[in-house]
Amino acid sequence: MAFDPFPLVKPLLHRFDPETAHELTLRALELHLVPPQPPVDEPSIAIELFGRRLPSPVGLAAGFDKNARVFAQMYAQGFAFVEVGGVTPLPQTGNPRPRVFRYPAERAVINKMGFPNAGADVVARRLAATPAPGMLGVNLASNAQTHDPIADFVALAERFAPLCAYLTLDISCPNTANGQEFLDPGRLRELLARVAAADLGTARPAIAAKLSPDIADDALEELIAVLLAARIDAIVVGNTTSRRDEVAASTAYPPGGLSGPPIFARSTAQLARVADLTRGTVPLIGVGGVSSGSDAYAKIRAGATAVQLYTGLIFAGTALVTRIRRELAVLLMRDGYGSLSEAVGSGRPIGGRFTA
Repeated sequence: MAFDPFPLVKPLLHRFDPETAHELTLRALELHLVPPQPPVDEPSIAIELFGRRLPSPVGLAAGFDKNARVFAQMYAQGFAFVEVGGVTPLPQTGNPRPRVFRYPAERAVINKMGFPNAGADVVARRLAATPAPGMLGVNLASNAQTHDPIADFVALAERFAPLCAYLTLDISCPNTANGQEFLDPGRLRELLARVAAADLGTARPAIAAKLSPDIADDALEELIAVLLAARIDAIVVGNTTSRRDEVAASTAYPPGGLSGPPIFARSTAQLARVADLTRGTVPLIGVGGVSSGSDAYAKIRAGATAVQLYTGLIFAGTALVTRIRRELAVLLMRDGYGSLSEAVGSGRPIGGRFTA
């Protein structure tokens, strides 16, 4: 078994505020100071997504590498696909600091960052300069002060289409003024029509939409109908949550998006609901609280073709990715599945929870 330095480094990293600790992590990755994860040869966990075969269903969620600084290094950390961003057309500083808060007891994070990023020009140059060693996605968002969010998404889609395998329309961020504008079905329909009409070149990337776990069921049905009518290529379920139902009532939590294990049950239940509504017609990517192989397996059994994670890395390091891949192979073998695709959607809710 390869040596994992993270348990030694974590106490030092967590002495810093979360943003400083993250910047130190990015610099270590840029300098190739983080050792690669050992290869995991488990054919049973390979998947097909957007017409490409991937060695596992585990991807890096948006938010970790906002400015495309270390995306190429993250494949060596065990990720089968990587999503950079969120990227806005123009650079923006985001919300005032402090805006990221760690909760070690819950292994959770609250962020109210507001899409700070270097802007499309910088990110596009970096992606063009360094070909991705694996499947790459770009998470797109509109500038906070824009007067035309749809024009922002169209411009971004046209800019990044030649540089990636898929684009994610982030229509559910709780931390910007217009972050949830497209949860209105009419506005979402208009956005999807404009993106469909955009000049995305001959090698058109897949288009995914990222939903919030906080959408009420009636509204969710209407939004899914809009997405299916537009022939969306994938649905990401879901974003962070503004709710605080699953955390200790005795703690005064700041506003912002909660991520990590406290949102696992909510996001997985909504994933299963989206799977019911889509009936296997579109791949689903499950996000929210994945911190073990059992968590990833529950998302898959709820209907996900693939999963993404980020918050788990803050508390467990990238060795978590290797553990998840190995645990998935064991769980598939335990349940008699020859491949992961056989397990997709096989779960049944029991009292609002999913068995693994």
